[in-house]
Amino acid sequence: MSHSEEKILAAVEAVVFDIDGTLCEYERSTATLLPLAFDRAGVEPFFSSQEYVERYETFLEDSDDVDDHREACFTDIAQEKGRDPETARAVARAYAAERDHTRIGWLDGAQELLDNLTGEYRLAAVTNGGPGMQSQKLETLGIDCFETVVHAGYDTAAKPDPEPFETALSAVNTDPEQAIYVGNSLQADVVGAHNAGISAAWIANGETTDPTPTPEYVLESPGDLLDMLCVSSQ
Repeated sequence: MSHSEEKILAAVEAVVFDIDGTLCEYERSTATLLPLAFDRAGVEPFFSSQEYVERYETFLEDSDDVDDHREACFTDIAQEKGRDPETARAVARAYAAERDHTRIGWLDGAQELLDNLTGEYRLAAVTNGGPGMQSQKLETLGIDCFETVVHAGYDTAAKPDPEPFETALSAVNTDPEQAIYVGNSLQADVVGAHNAGISAAWIANGETTDPTPTPEYVLESPGDLLDMLCVSSQ
């Protein structure tokens, strides 16, 4: 670690987290669940999980909740492919019936990280997930250490807009240069953190390519941050 990187970490007073893909993940991924939804609805699959994911941010700010958001994504794909929007709505309802927001698990080292940071740093979360489903995840995992959880796209503009990051920092009374944001999305998390003037720690989750945009720190897993913060405090 360079001297400048150690200096940034030494100044950190608040750690702000993304939730999905950063602290936890579903037992059943989107790629696993979508075929089940098509089957449950009695519809021949006509789009992939990647096509769904690529539309995620497009409809985030105009959706009332996760089910409304999913339906908007599915119907948009259907219209693009010349399919009946009602068929897409049926698949969206089937997907909602299959998805269980309590069937989640910790990412490697995430629980230990939060346990060790609690009481030592101001902690907050900024997530593009809806309030209903995210509260279920936090309750399932027993996470109660966040002073605030900002639901971007619902409480504020969606990531990577700086507003949700600024809202979180305001809640923990911390300046951007005294915070670090931890997330797994280069476009939503790293860009968003940088837009708000916050250093970013990107969780690679097995990705081997050079990240663009470039985060200040690259973590293989959430637990790596604990070692870095401990080094900076010595």
